Amino acid sequence: MHPSLMKTSFIHEDFLLETRSARELYHGYAEGLPIIDYHCHLRPSEIAADKRWENITQIWLYGDHYKWRAMRTAGVAERFCTGDASDWEKFRSYAAVVPKALRNPLYHWTHLELARYFGVSDRLLAPDTAESIYADCNRVITAPDFSCRSLMQRSKVEVVCTTDDPVDSLEDHIAIANDASFAIQVRPTWRPDLAYAVEKPQAFIAWLAKLESATQTDVASLDSFLGAVRKRHDFFHAHGCRLSDRGLETVYGEDCTASQAAAIFAKARAGQPLTPEDVLLFKSFMLHELGVMDAESGWTQQLHYGALRNNNTAMFRALGPDTGFDSIGDWPAAAGLSRYLDGLAQAGKLPRTIIYNLNPRDNELVATMLGNFQDGEIAGKLQMGSGWWFLDQMDGMTRQIEALSQLGLLSQFVGMLTDSRSFLSYTRHEYFRRILCNILGSDMERGLLPNDLPLVGKMVADISYHNARRYFGFFPNS
Repeated sequence: MHPSLMKTSFIHEDFLLETRSARELYHGYAEGLPIIDYHCHLRPSEIAADKRWENITQIWLYGDHYKWRAMRTAGVAERFCTGDASDWEKFRSYAAVVPKALRNPLYHWTHLELARYFGVSDRLLAPDTAESIYADCNRVITAPDFSCRSLMQRSKVEVVCTTDDPVDSLEDHIAIANDASFAIQVRPTWRPDLAYAVEKPQAFIAWLAKLESATQTDVASLDSFLGAVRKRHDFFHAHGCRLSDRGLETVYGEDCTASQAAAIFAKARAGQPLTPEDVLLFKSFMLHELGVMDAESGWTQQLHYGALRNNNTAMFRALGPDTGFDSIGDWPAAAGLSRYLDGLAQAGKLPRTIIYNLNPRDNELVATMLGNFQDGEIAGKLQMGSGWWFLDQMDGMTRQIEALSQLGLLSQFVGMLTDSRSFLSYTRHEYFRRILCNILGSDMERGLLPNDLPLVGKMVADISYHNARRYFGFFPNS
């Protein structure tokens, strides 16, 4: 038990654990396990430099669009979110919002992080406690042993997979891998979204120039383009990459021949206008080709779909992407997902795959679709991803667990991830594990599961850690 998690505090040792069985499951089988964080958005440059911070605002509020959304909703001016207000003013503004965030997941996350990393569990964050909590946290932050690497080590992290563009040099990953003093694996993840973003001609053409520079290749044709992409795929593999990721509106699975794709590529390369059908066909073609590459390299591909991004045009122009102006989208998904997976399966090139849906209406859709393509050779080869973004909270995690339990095998699930840019978000793993144990413990006490602690506890431990360790191949000799 963490020394700050006193029973009398809001965040105490049995937080979220409503039954005796839930408490026994969590404390006996989940609490002390390491973390494999196989998808996040941490900056490898910060890990390479072992980044430190001057105050809690810098680590807690810079870049956190979850907090910014809540602050804006509570009437806080933008200068206290992303603007020129001082760090203390920003923290004080957030502290004033926290009491208004009851039942928002931020309330749990905020106090869990305060307890875990700063030892603050005797006070709730509010206007009257803001100054004392700010001072106490800053004393912890300025201590010699508080850095991004120390936070990872304290959280028992074994593996972190960042999110990286195929044209990235991976110099920071290489530096980390060559640092014998740091044992945590920090692996790149291949995120080739711009390789099929032909609907954004300026961004696509600019990315092609970077691809040419990175590969010393003239990508004048589709064949040379695919060759250059494969060259970068091989480069990433040589530097420890074992996962890819795609950010999609929906899953594209239209039939597109190589000759069709070549003609569309030529138009896009020349900056000529494309029809909506051109865009759909090229995205479908590239999504298939990228899946084939992953299968041939033994990688796991991740598909994140369903986000309607950058809704507020004025704020996008002012602040750019990932600043809190995205929402859940509602594109049709089943037919495209089926065609995509079936095309790879027919070619014998379906890699390990994790599907994350952002719209909760698709939980059962995804859970049933994946069962169509399990091959009986790799346990849980196709995975229903954990609750993501707007769904990585209690209700979203619970609904994902329920859908997977009823329509798949929860026991094969590879568990939680942070999907975060913050080194304090490892508490998200704890949050998930507590919710998982609470669900299973409740089932045990209601007679829906056997009152067999070792049986259910093994499943808890597998989902929390062991399944991921086996599934991704990060420890080939274990």
